[in-house]
Formats: sequence, structure tokens, C-alpha cells
Amino acid sequence: MRVSFYNIGCKVNFAELSQIQKQFEQLGAEIVDFGEPCDTVIINTCTVTSRADADCRKIIRRALRINPNAFIAVTGCYAQVRPDEIAKISGVDAIFGTKYKFDIPILIDKYEKLPQPKIFISETDGNLPYHSAVSVDNESRTRVVLKIQDGCDYSCTYCIIPLARGKSRSMPFDALQKKIAELNETEYEEVVLSGINLGEYLDPTGKKFVDVVRFIEEFQPRQRYRISSIEPNKLTSEIIDIISRSNVFCPHFHIPLQSGSQDILKLMRRRYNKELYRERILEIKEKIPHAGIGVDVITGFPGESDEHFEETYEFIASLPVTYLHVFTYSERSNTIASNLPGKVPFEVKKRRTNILRKLSDLKRRQFYESQIGQIRQVIPEEYIPETKRWRGWTENYVNCQFESNSDTLPKRIPIQIFNVSSDYCLGKLA
Repeated sequence: MRVSFYNIGCKVNFAELSQIQKQFEQLGAEIVDFGEPCDTVIINTCTVTSRADADCRKIIRRALRINPNAFIAVTGCYAQVRPDEIAKISGVDAIFGTKYKFDIPILIDKYEKLPQPKIFISETDGNLPYHSAVSVDNESRTRVVLKIQDGCDYSCTYCIIPLARGKSRSMPFDALQKKIAELNETEYEEVVLSGINLGEYLDPTGKKFVDVVRFIEEFQPRQRYRISSIEPNKLTSEIIDIISRSNVFCPHFHIPLQSGSQDILKLMRRRYNKELYRERILEIKEKIPHAGIGVDVITGFPGESDEHFEETYEFIASLPVTYLHVFTYSERSNTIASNLPGKVPFEVKKRRTNILRKLSDLKRRQFYESQIGQIRQVIPEEYIPETKRWRGWTENYVNCQFESNSDTLPKRIPIQIFNVSSDYCLGKLA
């Protein structure tokens, strides 16, 4: 059987689809690229925004056009939350919710077209099992994503992910230790720790995320480790201290903010205030001056006035952060925010998004210029023959290019940054 896969969404989604693909490989299936002729297509979906839902439907229809006689299976967060919408797409054969996404080979014995889709959905409010997942994150196979946590117990008013993913659950600590030891024997150069709410890691024995960080630091693996994203209320001083002294952990943090207005944070039901957020950022820069810091922010949340947005802009502008991931608020049914008053017009939301993205460009440029003259460790990921340059990321998340006459290089190499060009830095072999 020839099987193709398509992922929509986050690194956790991608890691999980990689695990499903391994199941089919172990059963003898031939894996082909999405878009090639095949017998079965498995699509892993996202539902974080209405745009993600639309993208999922678009990909499902594209798969049906390319392979109209293939068995079409849809899983992931959108499948869990909106199976009825997917079932209306003629040609879909099976829909698997969160509980069943790793049971596809067990639940389906014949991959044949069906007159009506089989739907495997259960509520996510019970105790769902934890499934570990690992996936390669780039074409050069230098970086791997390790999922160690799933689900979320928070009740942010705009977020549908707890409904799609269920309660927080974590990889058992002994299994995590074993996996890190296994990865240490591979050729990967970077491991990204990932989860839906990573800082909420808690295994049955009581081990927390700080214990994970402490273990990795004591283990001293050959790879460098990067934390994907962590809530500010879960980023403790102890974690920052360990990373500040570490030669294993990357000096790079991605810390969701969502709004710089305390009024909006309360409406969002975020578990921190803006002053705690400021304290975390300043503590990082005091202990790790060269650290890269990314920020998530949402524009146009219900009730966000011009004054609230200005407050957010000024707050972010005052912080020594590196870049922003800016999201335009997308209304999701089954969330509290969808019923809040004060809807912001679409044009206003987009204008605010564009303003913050320009601020992000400015912040990134300032940070990149501060790196001129510094020597950073780059993992070469892609060789560009036209310019005879390699491209890769530094430990503090600077996009760097450097010239080399060789199309083969060591897995990790010291580069001295000497200039900033467009959205990347230029370096030379140090």
C-alpha cells in the first residue's frame, strides 16, 4: 500500500504525524510524498484559528482531486472539534479524534472507499493516554522535535485547544530519560523540547519541567537543546539560572504574551500579569544578555480599544525582546471569547497586526545588529550554490548565512557575525 501524509499546524502535530507514519512503515507500507499517486492519504489537522480550519478543508479537497480513489483519513484537532464539517466533504472515508489518532492501523482493516465516513470520536474531558512523538524538523535532518507534554488545563477564553487536546498529560520521566539517552546516540545536532503547554510538564512521580531541564543539564548530551515555548508563569528563576550557565541549552526563549494590556489579559484569563512578564524578560537579559526572546501576541481581541492596543504596543516596545509572532484574533465557537462584547472590525484588527509586525522587524534588526562581532555556533542546514553560502541558526536564534567553497561542513561550526542584510545576518568562519 502506498501512503502519503500531510500535516497542518504546530511542531507537536508534526511530531505526532511522524509517529503515525512510522506505524505504517512498520506494517510494510510504501511512503510517498503528498500529491503523488497513492492508495491512502492521512491528513493531520489544526483548529487554532478559523483560517486553519479553512486550510484543512482545502487540503482535504486537494487530496481528493489528486487521488480520487484513495482512502482519505483525517485526524488531529480539527477532526476532534468539527468532525461534522469534515464528514460533509464527499470522499472522506474516516475521521479520527484525539483519542484514536494513534490507532488508525488497528481501527481500519481495509483501506477501501466508503459511501459514508467512519467516525472515531470521543470526548476529551476524560483521562486520555499520553503518546510520545519525535520528528525531524528540517530537510537536512539536523534538528529533531521531542514532544514531552500534551493537552492543557488552562481556560484561556479565546482558545479551543483544551477542547481538542484534552487535559494536560506528560511523558513519564523514566521514559524521557531513556529517550534523551537514545537521541544522544543519533546524528541530530539539536533537540527541540515541545508540548502544548510545555511548562505544565508533570509526570506521575511528581517530576516537573525544571526537573527535565536539570536532568538534561546534568546528562550533558552531545546535542544542543532548545525550549520551544513556555508560559511566563512557568518560566522560573531556577530554569533561567540553569540555562544561563549551560553549554547544552540554547539561550533562546519563546514566551507568549498575547496582550500588553492588563485589562485584556484579564478578559483572556491569562495566568500572569504584565509586570510578571516584564520581570521574566528583564531577568533573562540580566543573566543572559545575548539571549534571543520571541513573543506571541494577539491583536483585535473582543474589547480591545485603541487605548488597549497602544498600551500593548508601548509595553512591547519597552522590552528587550527579539521578534514577535503576531496573530489576528480569530473567533472560535465553543469559547468564552466568542460571546464577549466589543467585537473589533476586521480592518482594525489587520491594521494593528501590521503595526506590530513592523515593530517585530525593527526589534529583530536591532537584535541582529547587536550580534555584529560576536562568535556564535551555527548548525549548517542548507547550502545555496548560487551564492556559495550556507544557511543556519545560531544558538540564540539568529538566522545566519556564511560563505564557504565546500558543500560539506562539520555539523556545528563557529561563525563570526560581521553584517546584517535584510532578515538575516552575514558571518564568516571563525
